[in-house]
Amino acid sequence: MTLYGAVYKHGLSRIDAEVAHHRTFDALRAAGPVLRRAKRPGGIPVHTMGLTFPNALGLAAGFDKTAEAFEELGAFGFGHVEVGTVTALAQPGNPKPRLVRLPEDRAVVNRMGFNNDGAAAVAQRLGNRRRRAGGPLLGINIGKSKIVPDDDQAAVEADYETSTRLLAPYADYLVVNVSSPNTPGLRNLQAVEKLAPLLEHVRRIADRATDDAGRDRVPLLVKIAPDLADDDVLEVADLALAQDLSGIIATNTTISRDGLRSDPAVVEAAGAGGLSGVPLRERATEVVRLLRGRVGRDLTLIGVGGISTADDARERLAAGADLVQAYTGLIYGGPLWPRRVLKGLR
Repeated sequence: MTLYGAVYKHGLSRIDAEVAHHRTFDALRAAGPVLRRAKRPGGIPVHTMGLTFPNALGLAAGFDKTAEAFEELGAFGFGHVEVGTVTALAQPGNPKPRLVRLPEDRAVVNRMGFNNDGAAAVAQRLGNRRRRAGGPLLGINIGKSKIVPDDDQAAVEADYETSTRLLAPYADYLVVNVSSPNTPGLRNLQAVEKLAPLLEHVRRIADRATDDAGRDRVPLLVKIAPDLADDDVLEVADLALAQDLSGIIATNTTISRDGLRSDPAVVEAAGAGGLSGVPLRERATEVVRLLRGRVGRDLTLIGVGGISTADDARERLAAGADLVQAYTGLIYGGPLWPRRVLKGLR
């Protein structure tokens, strides 16, 4: 057992998962000056979307929701860190408890509900911080504020417009999240008839915001759910090609509970929410393979979901991903986990 494994088993696993997460951030902030100066582990650079990623491994959205410690997290070895999901309006998220571990499956159930400080506060935080050369690339993931009804297209577009206008100038790439299961109605936006005008609007606002800031055009991606039917995945792929998006992130968490090893009573007690971790690996890999077969080499694909080992990362890259991301793998693997994965990839 690794040192972190012992700490996790006898310490972190015995406290509420969200409390453990906040303590992790306290430690990151305390160690910030040291971590920002730390030597990053080596890796094979990836050139895609007009960007050079230090390596193929990134940290998925959801860990650093408000861009407080993305450079410190990069010191663990991540070549890019995706912050968010950020919404136009600050919101507290869903009632607690809302983050539950399923250790038998090396999985996590979350129903956080896009708790974050809001786009204006995150933009101010990014504007006040000088990014260190050689640090991780920064992805910014934006979503719908909870109070905005999904059936009011104009209101949805205005909501995403606020986040895009404020945050696009700070992003190395920008992600439209329409796939979290924890905001009512959000996944309805994956339907092509709603998604197409939304992406067109975000692209237009992002171009205007980066032009005003004197920056190059920011790559735009969309993040989709693993629970989409194959035909719907292909429709999103066709839409991404038609709108000249830079890429697709596949996939978000799942609402499925099929095939879990945990005791059914434990699963039921965990409650509703998105499931991440090892049980997601097979479907997430299938979706990447399906997308790559549809889009050829014209789009960047970021594979996320169930990556817990270097073999998992290799499998996702072989399926067609240009980059991979993890979240739950870090929770169970600890701060040295990214370095182990990168060593395995090398």
